[in-house]
Amino acid sequence: MLKGCYFEGKIEAGCDEAGRGCLAGSVYAAAVIFPADYQNEELNDSKQLTDKKRHQLREIIERDAVAWAVGVVTPEEIDKINILNASFLAMHRALDQLKVRPEAIIVDGNRFKQYGEVPHVCIVKGDAKYLSIAAASILAKTYRDDYMDGLAEEYPQYDWKSNKGYPTKKHREAIRQYGVTPYHRMSYNLLGDGQLDIPFEF
Repeated sequence: MLKGCYFEGKIEAGCDEAGRGCLAGSVYAAAVIFPADYQNEELNDSKQLTDKKRHQLREIIERDAVAWAVGVVTPEEIDKINILNASFLAMHRALDQLKVRPEAIIVDGNRFKQYGEVPHVCIVKGDAKYLSIAAASILAKTYRDDYMDGLAEEYPQYDWKSNKGYPTKKHREAIRQYGVTPYHRMSYNLLGDGQLDIPFEF
């Protein structure tokens, strides 16, 4: 059973991101605030759930949350500021959109950039420990997957429907054969061999 709050007595937002390790597409992050006494035994780290279950839980999260939001940082922005800063920015953008202002923030992982004056704590594997972080991981993952499915309609040769932009063998072979798209992260080692001299296709 996942825990509720880390900061007792405070309005607490849980944050997580999706898509940091991808070769293509935006990075997504979500922020979720649940009622103080909220419980849901079905919530878990999004990586432990099926796609169908994640989308079912997304509806429940959006219904039950006091506030929720999703933030996005584009491939162009990732290339300018690097993926770590882009992940922080995506979380900040999600927090900016919350209709209820958090008094504290809990974040999955071990690093985070201070958000205004709001206290925060980083929790390694937090998406398997706290309800709001697990919920944020589900929202970030499902919204990003839906976005990549849309891009896959435009560029089917990269198999984004299956790999969601992650560096699979098929994805890298397609980059080698067809070049890059406007959605690829050009600051990444796209071919996995240390080479960046790949053809552009815009």
